[in-house]
Amino acid sequence: MLRNEGYRVQIARDGTEALDRFRIEMPDLVLMDVMMPRLDGLETCRRLKADPGTRLVPVVLVTSLNDTEDRIRGLEAGADDFITKPVNAAELKARVRSLLRIKRYTDELDTAESVIVSLALTIEARDQYTDGHCQRLAAYAVRVGTELGLGEDDLTALKKGGFLHDIGKVGIPDDVLLKPTVLTHKEYLLMQQHTVIGDRLCGELRSLRRVRPIVRHHHERLDGTGYPDGLSGDGIPLLAQVMSVVDVFDALTTERPYRDPLAFDAAILELEAEVRRGWRSREIVSALSRVTSSGWRPEIPPAVVEQRKRG
Repeated sequence: MLRNEGYRVQIARDGTEALDRFRIEMPDLVLMDVMMPRLDGLETCRRLKADPGTRLVPVVLVTSLNDTEDRIRGLEAGADDFITKPVNAAELKARVRSLLRIKRYTDELDTAESVIVSLALTIEARDQYTDGHCQRLAAYAVRVGTELGLGEDDLTALKKGGFLHDIGKVGIPDDVLLKPTVLTHKEYLLMQQHTVIGDRLCGELRSLRRVRPIVRHHHERLDGTGYPDGLSGDGIPLLAQVMSVVDVFDALTTERPYRDPLAFDAAILELEAEVRRGWRSREIVSALSRVTSSGWRPEIPPAVVEQRKRG
């Protein structure tokens, strides 16, 4: 029926073969029987939805079972829709068209988000001293968030926030962004606008709604002396506070034109001083201290390694 409508259809004889085919060619839609040999449809669906690389592919479970309990089990496995045997051709075609339309919208959003992340990395690459900063921040933030017991959605937002926190620097002129000496007051005010610009850029994508507070508020301080909005205390989103702490830590522990990098222990001491000053959260700084003292380190990009060797 679907081939007659012009769709390209691939067949897998069981759940295990279906998962193998995903590694070769990513389909736009899966229609899958619940009752299959080796690996049934529910478990296959569960595995597809648990994998970040495949979880957005719509899955339709085709079954002869009408019981409500079976549909609940399918929903719990992550199924997007159900079709009951015997299959009605008109119903099948309508549901396939609808789910493929949703998948196309999802792909477009994913592409737009990828473009923004690529832009963020391009901005970072303009300055050799911040090369690898985004990758390290994403790693630090997720590790600290895990230490704090944050949920999966928050950890995903922190990972994206690590890459996108400085995306607004695309709107800052190079003579200010790359200035090797101290900024004037006017230049500093201009630099502060990168948080607002970044928030506006991310605001175009619903998929980044949890990341926007990180982008806008990662330079706020608990005592209200930060920017751009002068938020204080619990008024600063928690994920932005996490990003703020790891941002300062990475700046302290990597080479800059005006100073050598600090050892991790020394950088933690600097952050503890900022806690006493009323700028940072004691809980977050303590979590970072536990992470770094455990011996864990983020992967350092090759360009940064080479840069340090030359130094």
